Amino acid sequence: MTVYHFIGIKGSGMSALAQILSDMKYHVQGSDVDKVFFTQKPLEKKGIPIFSFEKENIKQGQTLIASPAFNEENVEIQAASELDMEVHSYPHFLGEFIQNFTSIAVTGSHGKTSTTGLLAHVIDAARPTSYLIGDGTGRGRENSEYFVFEACEYRRHFLNYHPDYAIMTNIDFDHPDYFKDVEDVFDAFQEMAMQVKKAIIACGDDNHLQELNAQVPVLYYGLNEDNDFYAKNIKTDKEGTHFDVYVRSSLYGSFTIPGYGSHHVLNALSVITLCHYEGIELDKVQAQLTSFEGVKRRFSEKQRGDQILIDDYAHHPTEISATIESAQKKYGEKDVVAIFQPHTFTRTRTFLDEFAKSLEEADHVYLCDIFSSAREKSGQLSIEDLRGKIKGANLIKEDQMDVLKQHENAVLIFMGAGDVQKFQTAYENTL
Repeated sequence: MTVYHFIGIKGSGMSALAQILSDMKYHVQGSDVDKVFFTQKPLEKKGIPIFSFEKENIKQGQTLIASPAFNEENVEIQAASELDMEVHSYPHFLGEFIQNFTSIAVTGSHGKTSTTGLLAHVIDAARPTSYLIGDGTGRGRENSEYFVFEACEYRRHFLNYHPDYAIMTNIDFDHPDYFKDVEDVFDAFQEMAMQVKKAIIACGDDNHLQELNAQVPVLYYGLNEDNDFYAKNIKTDKEGTHFDVYVRSSLYGSFTIPGYGSHHVLNALSVITLCHYEGIELDKVQAQLTSFEGVKRRFSEKQRGDQILIDDYAHHPTEISATIESAQKKYGEKDVVAIFQPHTFTRTRTFLDEFAKSLEEADHVYLCDIFSSAREKSGQLSIEDLRGKIKGANLIKEDQMDVLKQHENAVLIFMGAGDVQKFQTAYENTL
């Protein structure tokens, strides 16, 4: 029996793929650094062995899958080379694996994880489905018809995939350490579009996606009535957001989602469009949309007294605006307090003005030191550069979280892609 050995198993995509193969009854193990990550909990729950990096872990007969975060300097990759064993990169292995199913790639600069989670939740109720979500969630079924997965544009990783369908949520300039500008990002999506085999579901409200050329049908969704699928009569109440969906100007059905904010409506529209195209029953789609509980680190809520604490992965100005909008729509009577940890010097420098503008949509702003990634050198800017652009913004450190108690009837949003959760934990420990 083949043993699948994951080099860097705690990475979010790697963890999810390991869970999928384990669910499908394959023998799975992996190795990583000793630091604890939230992605290892589901692996431990499934009894998947996790080792520290050691060359002794590599043995003949294993199928080796390596995270793109590790290279020839890694002792296990070196050991594989000495044993003349092939090491599959995670994106390449996944590209081969998806060919066994009707595959649906979910991609876009923002909203990938939430949309992948939502699509998996909806389609899984109708047909046997395996799925891989970028928050480290993965589930496999031995008899799956569908494979729903998050496809990341960073370093053009998604060009390893030739899926049946692609949902494209938007195109925006991000990952400035890799992409030159928004045109460079568009070129990557355009290349991806040419690899899709059946159809593309794209947000027609996004000007860049309107420019796509493809060899398959492109179905557009959005809030604008020029789209093939569009939402009208959008209303919110304590149950969530309600809206009607029209297909080329004829009413298709009415839907309710638990989320707030136009980005949630757009995510739902992409799922409705794909399910319509694949002939998935309307009543199942309606029921599943209503019961979706969200994905990890996307508007994850806790109540502490009169305060609502929200953990969110938002790390780009567009995402920050969307998260603040959601909080304002859901908790209109409360102040919104943004606690933001910028992710990487490159991104902070590139979007300094845009970060300031999006954060100013909150009632109060606290800034944590910039989280630097292993892939960059310390930048020539500091958190003070961002603070100087936001009127009334305060700096905050882990041992100063008491100050947040003054916002008594408020929504506190802890935002960032680094380790901003430690600030929320420190605050909860003061309560």
